[in-house]
Amino acid sequence: MRLLARREHSRAELARKLAPYAGSEQELETLLDGLVERKQLSDERYAAERAHWLSRKYGASRIRHDLRAKGVAEELIARACAGGDEFERCSVALKKKYRAPATTREERARRGRFLQSRGFSHEVIRRALALAGDD
Repeated sequence: MRLLARREHSRAELARKLAPYAGSEQELETLLDGLVERKQLSDERYAAERAHWLSRKYGASRIRHDLRAKGVAEELIARACAGGDEFERCSVALKKKYRAPATTREERARRGRFLQSRGFSHEVIRRALALAGDD
């Protein structure tokens, strides 16, 4: 309960953390099933909250990768990543990191790589750089 009181966890993540303390695999599954029944553990709620938190800085690709790593099902990942405007988030990240427009081709490439490392798609990056006067 202490782990769930701090933040939401996916079922797979919580199982991994509790495995060393469980007597058997069956005991751990029974515990996790009980938490799901009492609505104290929800992969859907975790995916939505994690995607919202990550969307402040990252693009959809990076969010999907993070949720997959935490053991969230693909259908929940698709639902969690559906909302929000990726172009707007990309533009905000670009403006926050770089105050002045790029003057050289190398600087534009550096900014594109930065945005790509944040998980934004190539089309969104191209549009954001063009809007910022970098293209």
